[in-house]
Amino acid sequence: MTDTVHPLTAHERAHESAESRRGFLLALPAYLYLLVFFALPLAIVFVYSFATRNRTGGTDLSGWNLDSYGRLGDEIVTRVVMRSFGLAMVTTIVCLLLAYPFAYFVSTRRPAVRGLLLVGVMIPFWTNFLVRNYAWRVLLSNDGPVSELTQLLGLGETRILFTQTAVVLGLVYSFLPFMILPLYASLERIDGRLVEASRDLYASSWASFRRVILPLSRPGAIAGSILVFVPSFGAYVTPAILGGDKKPLLGSYIVSQFLTARNWPFGASLSAVLIVVMLSATLVYFRAGGRNL
Repeated sequence: MTDTVHPLTAHERAHESAESRRGFLLALPAYLYLLVFFALPLAIVFVYSFATRNRTGGTDLSGWNLDSYGRLGDEIVTRVVMRSFGLAMVTTIVCLLLAYPFAYFVSTRRPAVRGLLLVGVMIPFWTNFLVRNYAWRVLLSNDGPVSELTQLLGLGETRILFTQTAVVLGLVYSFLPFMILPLYASLERIDGRLVEASRDLYASSWASFRRVILPLSRPGAIAGSILVFVPSFGAYVTPAILGGDKKPLLGSYIVSQFLTARNWPFGASLSAVLIVVMLSATLVYFRAGGRNL
């Protein structure tokens, strides 16, 4: 005997319709905010990327073309992109190496200690991003605490500020929580009995990590790597403050096209490509990592 599915009554349909309208009205402010401050600015960037730069440095929106995108293969653009890509890769790898043992340590603590450690991870977000970068500038300056400490130890003056090392330190400090939190979410969900079972089967600590913990925590590593790599690839504030813009990166190069060269179409095309890369990475995050966290 099969079960029959009764159609919704008119009263039930009216109730669902009212609930749907109520939900839409509650979400309407968020939709408007995203439209005004996210969708429209992106649309303007894409429109300007097809515009033409006239002889006076202005932007002509009447003659659309792909000239700006044709310049993306120039040698200087390639160098800037590769330099930014390498810096983002180094930042991501350092964050992964530092975050993994810490996230594993946090996930194996009792709940009270775990909560305190997670609050410690979130504390840097309570301070303005710009202030944190200037604090690193003070720490790494030639007469700062780091240099004074090395002089007291007889190692001489430390010159780190305005180098790639300073930029990496600043980026790692800024984005390390984005690696720790997804890793912690994956590691905390691993059933400890699986590790115990591997040890009962005479697996070494390294074998248990490689065969059990690492595969199960891979979604968190993927998500954290994307969340660190994407902002590092287009970073502007940290390289400008700690690196001194001696070697232009993608973020500073885009800013120079808008403010110095006054080539808005070219700057918009670079921004459009960077936006596409970020959106693609976000999709990869949701498909490969986010759904498993």
